[in-house]
Amino acid sequence: MFNLARYFSTLSLILIGLAAGLLGLLYREVALHQLTVQGEDRNVAMAEVVKNALGGPLNGLLAAAVGQDGGQAAAAEESRQLAEGIETLLRGTAIVRIKVYNRLGVIVFSTDGAQVGEVRRENPGFKSALGDSINSSLTRSDYVDQFEGLRAGTDLLATYMPITVDGRGIEGVLEIYQDVGEFVASFERMQWMVTGVAIAIFALLYLLQFLVVRRAQGILREQSARLEATRNSLEIQVDARTTELRRANRQLKAEIAERQQAEHKLNYLAYHDPLTGLANRRYFVERLESSLRDAARHKHRLAVLFIDLDQFKQVNDSLGHGIGDELLVSVATGLTEHVRLIDMIARLGGDEFICVMESVRTDEEVAMLAREVIAAFDEPFRISGHDLFLSASIGISVFPQDGASVQDLLRNADTAMYRAKAMGRGNFHFYTPEMTREAQERIRLETHLRKAMDNGEFSVHLQPQVEADTGNLVGAEALVRWHSPELGDVSPARFIPVAEESGLIVGLGAWVLRESCRQLMRWGEGGFDLPHVSVNLSVKQLERPEFIDLLQAIITETGIDPGRLKLEITESVVMAVEDPFALLVNLRALGVSLALDDFGTGYSSLSYLKALPVQQLKIDRSFVMGIGSNAEDEAIIRSVMALASSLDFEVVAEGVETADQARFLKSVGCHQFQGWLHGRAVAPAEFRERWARLR
Repeated sequence: MFNLARYFSTLSLILIGLAAGLLGLLYREVALHQLTVQGEDRNVAMAEVVKNALGGPLNGLLAAAVGQDGGQAAAAEESRQLAEGIETLLRGTAIVRIKVYNRLGVIVFSTDGAQVGEVRRENPGFKSALGDSINSSLTRSDYVDQFEGLRAGTDLLATYMPITVDGRGIEGVLEIYQDVGEFVASFERMQWMVTGVAIAIFALLYLLQFLVVRRAQGILREQSARLEATRNSLEIQVDARTTELRRANRQLKAEIAERQQAEHKLNYLAYHDPLTGLANRRYFVERLESSLRDAARHKHRLAVLFIDLDQFKQVNDSLGHGIGDELLVSVATGLTEHVRLIDMIARLGGDEFICVMESVRTDEEVAMLAREVIAAFDEPFRISGHDLFLSASIGISVFPQDGASVQDLLRNADTAMYRAKAMGRGNFHFYTPEMTREAQERIRLETHLRKAMDNGEFSVHLQPQVEADTGNLVGAEALVRWHSPELGDVSPARFIPVAEESGLIVGLGAWVLRESCRQLMRWGEGGFDLPHVSVNLSVKQLERPEFIDLLQAIITETGIDPGRLKLEITESVVMAVEDPFALLVNLRALGVSLALDDFGTGYSSLSYLKALPVQQLKIDRSFVMGIGSNAEDEAIIRSVMALASSLDFEVVAEGVETADQARFLKSVGCHQFQGWLHGRAVAPAEFRERWARLR
């Protein structure tokens, strides 16, 4: 058994010896420092006494010693006067020697005349004093020549102090030796006493600790004996338990395998989309970050393709989420099976997919991949007895020119996807820096647009609609205009799309509708009767379930005859609204008229038109512009007129700017004209002034 008492006694003796020695050294250093400080203070005080009493001879000696050797300095009258004065002042004190150095380190005065003329410029104390510092040191001297005579073996404290003369700076150094023998002897006696007391205290502590450790050694022996007995008993129990554990080990292995399987499943779910089995956003981001590091290291290009399904929302809303989920699974399967160039594909969420193409050499390779993705949607998806047709819009960003991080590449690919979607379904588009600038401009425009309603920056202008045969005013279209204090006049082509995307068009459209009705009623009260006013409606307005109630409230509030209000709706807006026929029937039930705007650019089928409760068609300006130069546009206009005639629709041609256009339209039976030929859209005051004068 380990002998704790023997180990402790040896180690304690060593530590006590070290502690006693360190304490002794520490005490000696502290005491000597205190002795030096006190002695230095006495030397400084005595130096001041000498300077005050003998300043004249001292300054004179320093001045006279310039350029003289030691013998000349010793023979100087100032040296004799200084010697007599110092002996008178210092006899009976502890000061045993005084030296005076000039700036060159030459001793020009000393109470020991044999030292005059010696050069001590390298003396550390002299250097320190010459640098305007006081320096002291403790030395032991075998013999000292005191004022009272020769004295053997004493301790001296030498202090070097600068001598300044009349503000001219340091002219010399004064060295004073003080007899500190009595103080040193007292210190040594005290040191022996402190050392003895410390040793006695440490010895007592050692004895007490030794007794405690020896008792602990006995306790440990007793415990060791008990532990040995316990160990023997435990060995018997362990043998019995080992057999039981072997049986449990087999069961534990089965549990571990089951747990590992569960961990693998959790890990799979953490990195994969649970619906399609594709990589999820987390896995995609981590994988793309790794691919970007490799591409940067090897100076390769890398492409990110953001895929958005064009008609998925309609399928999900009309057939239910169950069919929508099955469709997403089929899309994921189609992309993984039929697109060969994809290095990784993931589902970000909803109907958004994203894929990566690594080691890209040319943009044409990326375009080929995009075309493969679009081609994967050529065939319909057969889901629960439904043939579902989808298309995809794809935005492409390329590393490194379009971004160096995952976030930049995703954002820019998303931006490019929206540009592709704006081009029409089933298209792809590469990202360009202009897209970011356009997005920033859109955000800036939207910010100003949100404040414009509250600040009253919008106004309603009106463009006349005239009868084709007579040129008489039959109505006007209300067009919103925006004058911003910061942006100036903003074109509707700029702010209307932003208002549509942001949803601000709902409030703006309601304001235009109300303001147009109010203007019509104000004119009527003033004696100017406009037959009707046309107002464009947005799909965002028609999607609101409360729109019918809002329209009824505006009619009631303004007092307008519903028959004088015409609502213009484009074919694309009608088709974007759920159950458009019921909506238009409800609008007609209020008594308002309905016009199909931009006719000829959408569906324009006879079966479709005859079911719509509209009274007027508006030929799009793009066809009118081709009159006289494009036979196809003229043919389309003739077809529209024939269709309108068969359905008994009134026809208005937009964008009529020339007399030739007006003659052609009149010849094919067009009823009304709208365009610059008969007037631009102007403010209400200007509109009334012109048309009231012509009536």
